[in-house]
Amino acid sequence: MIELTALGYSAVFIALALGGMLKGATGMGVPIMAIPVMAAFFDVRLAVALMVLPSLGTNFWQLWQYRHHRSGGLGWRMAISGAAGVVLGSVLLVTMPVRALTLIVAFAVLGYIALRLLRAEFALSPVQARRIVLPMGLAAGVLQGAGGISSPVSVSFLNAAQLPRPVFIATLSLFFIAISAVQLPTLAALGFYTPQMLLLSALAVIPVLAFMPVGAYLARAISPKAFDRLILGVLTGLAIKLIFWP
Repeated sequence: MIELTALGYSAVFIALALGGMLKGATGMGVPIMAIPVMAAFFDVRLAVALMVLPSLGTNFWQLWQYRHHRSGGLGWRMAISGAAGVVLGSVLLVTMPVRALTLIVAFAVLGYIALRLLRAEFALSPVQARRIVLPMGLAAGVLQGAGGISSPVSVSFLNAAQLPRPVFIATLSLFFIAISAVQLPTLAALGFYTPQMLLLSALAVIPVLAFMPVGAYLARAISPKAFDRLILGVLTGLAIKLIFWP
């Protein structure tokens, strides 16, 4: 367990607040912002473990909001395969060198940035999406377990599946609930989730929820294009820092 100073707790709070703001502004994105910020200062494993309960809580809330919008078997298949993948990813999180984990986070962030900038117009038919949902969910789960960020796989796959926005949000929320529910006992079984870590993860929910309305306000006050550039600029700087100045 990593001992945090007052400055360390402040850095964690800022990371979670930024993640909450992005979540409030876009409907997704707590890990994509919070994890690289924390990884820039601490062991990546601390960042990934801290995000489990905030991810579980915010996605339960989001799934409840969109409970009437379902993708049928596609969502459940992705959730189940993602839960299997996160077990393997969690083993990698505990056993891999910290530098390798840091690079996983950095390149996952760069992958997310590339997807946002390129906005590739590729699409899958319902039949094609059903055929590849299991390996996509598995890969996303492994990436989430090892680095805490699955967006380059999970978000790009669901975008390509051409789901309506409410169905997209409900499906993604179900996926994150499933993998978080499995990740928590898996990390505990691997000896990483101590009572202190569990308490910190529970407390991490507070700044995320508190700053989600701030993000929603900023999304209205700032032009979407300017806000998007600001976020991508911050993420680019974090990714560069993680790669070149570990």
